[in-house]
Amino acid sequence: MEGNSLGIWPMVIFLVAIFAIMYFLMIRPRQKQLKQHEEMTKELRVGDKVIIAGGIYGTIESLDEDTVILKIESGATMRVARGSVLGKQDIEESGRGVF
Repeated sequence: MEGNSLGIWPMVIFLVAIFAIMYFLMIRPRQKQLKQHEEMTKELRVGDKVIIAGGIYGTIESLDEDTVILKIESGATMRVARGSVLGKQDIEESGRGVF
């Protein structure tokens, strides 16, 4: 019977190794990305040029705890969830937006 109990350890080690690989390749990078996005949304300021999840570019006119009022190019304003802001638009010397 002891031969059978030794046979389970390689499988346990294999499963732990697979879980560790999945953690370092999938779970940990996603947690880091979510943390960076949360920090970026906390650092938003009036006047920042941003892009939202729908692909709309705009300038922040005002901020609430959970929402952002954006002014888009046509002059219209829209209220969006703060979490839908994907990132700030950095303007290069060439005039093109880069994220």
